[in-house]
Amino acid sequence: MQDPAFTASGRFWRGNLHTHSNRSDGVLTPEEVCRRYREEGYDFIALTDHFIGLYDYPIVDTVPFRANDFTTILGAEVHSGAMGNGELWHILAVGLPGDFAPSNSPHFSPVEGMETGPELAQRCRDAGAFVAIAHPEWGGLSLADARSIEAAHAVEVYNHGCQAGADRAEGFWHLDRLLEEDRKLTLCATDDAHFSEPDHFGGWTMVKAETNTPDALLAALKAGHMYASTGPMIHDVTWGERSAVVSCSPAASVIVQGRGSATSAVHGSAMGQVEVPYNRVADSDWMRLTVIDAAGKRAWTNPVWKAD
Repeated sequence: MQDPAFTASGRFWRGNLHTHSNRSDGVLTPEEVCRRYREEGYDFIALTDHFIGLYDYPIVDTVPFRANDFTTILGAEVHSGAMGNGELWHILAVGLPGDFAPSNSPHFSPVEGMETGPELAQRCRDAGAFVAIAHPEWGGLSLADARSIEAAHAVEVYNHGCQAGADRAEGFWHLDRLLEEDRKLTLCATDDAHFSEPDHFGGWTMVKAETNTPDALLAALKAGHMYASTGPMIHDVTWGERSAVVSCSPAASVIVQGRGSATSAVHGSAMGQVEVPYNRVADSDWMRLTVIDAAGKRAWTNPVWKAD
């Protein structure tokens, strides 16, 4: 199996795909948010303020904050319609045009006559955005909710803000159920930073592209040329016939997951080159991989499919 994140040309760029400023419910100005991420060593950021009428439907122009070593991608966290629990949809849209038409979303509660969440997600994708199902555990998404977003490229599997403020960070359960239904989705990790609590610099996505430019990064995201992390680095993955071989920063565990309960793990100390036999995972039509370091920080590859 080929893994496009590691066979694609280019290099990895570190970025945060989910961030808020004082143009919605964040604390800092857009310029200061971008400055802090640049100073922290990030290569790019997507400022994704809440796209609702309460904040005048912002798609913040972050172009002035780009530099030779740092870029930005326009985007928003969009909202419309009600999920199964009656709450408003939260959908991450990275790469929206600045003139994207507002939804009928005056505030954070559903109103009559709104687009559904799936309709808004499709409109974002049609406008050129990379679309992710945002913080599904935090939002209380049902499986039926997750299934309905057919326009999604990815599931946000780790959200650092939701970890810091709610201990509801993950989206792996939703991702794996959709994979089991043959939905070819990818994954991303984000901060969802508001800078009102320790919700920043904790989850990121490493995107492999030729250049650190918005167009190249966006194309790579849509193609699945990335992995997600809260700490470890993954340098290379080779998916062989009977095992996966991983090159990574020092790891304590490397785990391969597949359909249902199928998993296989190797444990050790400061492992930099690891071969993980598939064992029961060999019968799965898709696989993904987790690297865990001694501090418990994790990195995750996208799923790969045997048919590919």
